[in-house]
Amino acid sequence: MNEKILIVDDEKEIADLIEVYLKNDGYTVYKFYNAIEVLKFIEKEEVDLAILDVMLPDIDGFKLCQKIREKYFYPVIMLTAKVHDNDKIMGLTLGADDYITKPFNPLEVVARVKTQLRRYMRYNQAGHNVGNSDDGKEYKKNIDENINEYDINGLIINKDNHKCTMYGEEIMLTPIEFSILWYLCEHRGKVIPSEELFENVWGEKFIDNNNTVMAHIGRLREKLKEPAKKPKFIKTVWGVGYTIE
Repeated sequence: MNEKILIVDDEKEIADLIEVYLKNDGYTVYKFYNAIEVLKFIEKEEVDLAILDVMLPDIDGFKLCQKIREKYFYPVIMLTAKVHDNDKIMGLTLGADDYITKPFNPLEVVARVKTQLRRYMRYNQAGHNVGNSDDGKEYKKNIDENINEYDINGLIINKDNHKCTMYGEEIMLTPIEFSILWYLCEHRGKVIPSEELFENVWGEKFIDNNNTVMAHIGRLREKLKEPAKKPKFIKTVWGVGYTIE
């Protein structure tokens, strides 16, 4: 294990604590206390995952996440004292993959890092779609596993090269976004409840009032340039879930 983890938090004690636990698990850690230095750093160094505090002294974590997502697609975990749903939705909408509130157990942070890295590595292994959830249980799938590409009215998604195009133009998706879209395409014509989508994509137990799926669906629609009222691809069945017809 030698994955490179970026930590950005202006609270030195917290950054140092996370660093100790991650290094004990064998990760290489790069630590910063402001965003400006980070933007320079990521231009010349490869990173496998970033942990960003929201409240930074120069550029807030949301904007930093947005900047990272302009070029990079490795997992981003937001770390913040804010607990409002709107803050969480904002972070997820801007491209974050997970959200941890302070105070936290450092072991939880390490566990979340491992979860995101496993998902990211699976995403980057061409042709590897059938995997295990994070608790070791296989996903339940009643689909044709030999299919490696779907073409939905000009929206093409391919699991071998993990590319998505719409009318010939490539759509840059994060691993989570790709997994959501692929799962919906696999079950084309079926309405997928948020609970099912969350548990199969994230590999975790769904908790009531979880807005994670909604935030990622919103970002997917934005990338697909879907009109809010009449989406062409991902449709909402109110009170039930999402579907691609």
